[in-house]
Amino acid sequence: QVQLVESGGGLVQPGGSLTLSCAASRRLFSLYAMGWYRQVPGKQREWIASIRPSGHPEYADSMKGRFTISRDTTKTTVSLQMNSLKSEDTAVYYCNAQRGDNIIWGQGTQVTVSA
Repeated sequence: QVQLVESGGGLVQPGGSLTLSCAASRRLFSLYAMGWYRQVPGKQREWIASIRPSGHPEYADSMKGRFTISRDTTKTTVSLQMNSLKSEDTAVYYCNAQRGDNIIWGQGTQVTVSA
């Protein structure tokens, strides 16, 4: 059963912007903190940002300023707005939902930043 579905990945030029979306079931959306991570081959998955059911966002220090996480209660989606993208932002981006020790991952969406 697929509970998280990411979309919005693709190819973007350096300096460009992209918005990723993660569609969640209403149950997950209302009870779980939702987050975004990314991973490049050979490296550990890296936390970008999370947002609680209350709407309070948190960011990794290195992600502050260019990335914005938000949630849409009507659509039960969590979005990640990415600006001023760099080649080093190229990665597979994953949505996750977490409540205590219960963690659910999406399938990931590729983001490639290249001219």
